[in-house]
Amino acid sequence: MAIRITRVYTRTGDDGTTGLVGGSRVPKDSARVEAYGAVDELNSVVGLVRAWNEQGRGERELHLKLDTTLQEIQQALFDLGSELATPEGITYDGMHRVGEEEVTRVERLINECQKELKPLKSFTLPGGGPISAQLHQCRTVCRRAEREILRLSRVEDVGEGPIKYVNRLSDLFYVLGRWVGKNLGETEYLWQRGLTKGSK
Repeated sequence: MAIRITRVYTRTGDDGTTGLVGGSRVPKDSARVEAYGAVDELNSVVGLVRAWNEQGRGERELHLKLDTTLQEIQQALFDLGSELATPEGITYDGMHRVGEEEVTRVERLINECQKELKPLKSFTLPGGGPISAQLHQCRTVCRRAEREILRLSRVEDVGEGPIKYVNRLSDLFYVLGRWVGKNLGETEYLWQRGLTKGSK
């Protein structure tokens, strides 16, 4: 499908509806729009991490690896958003569906990063540094996107690929947050049950 954007505003959404791939219009708070909207928000947060990463300290190889990874994720998220913006029964030339290839890629990245990390004895708290903290934000937005896609799947068929991909992707953001923190020498904060104010 060829993309050609000539206007930013069209006024067609002033009535509270938006167009899906194929031309049909739905309310802007419909389950499908909520789903691809959450994916779009996630893509924006990933973009913030990339911007912070460009300003980062530490080994250039680390920042290049993270940027490459995040760029691939952004491309896949845009594909996923396009897929979710396409209602049932609509197809077009070159249409891409997120599936096992993307899931396998994410699992491979998780396994690679995990090799460098020590096993956890408690849950981690978001923080440690700006990049790792924002990767935790990516994780939580990704979880919400997963819930929105699941909600959509209860009323329309979206296939197994989207839910499986975002489920695995949230795990990757968690691991990337730890991996970045380790490689930058940042403190990893762990949850301590019942810790009172002022305790060490």
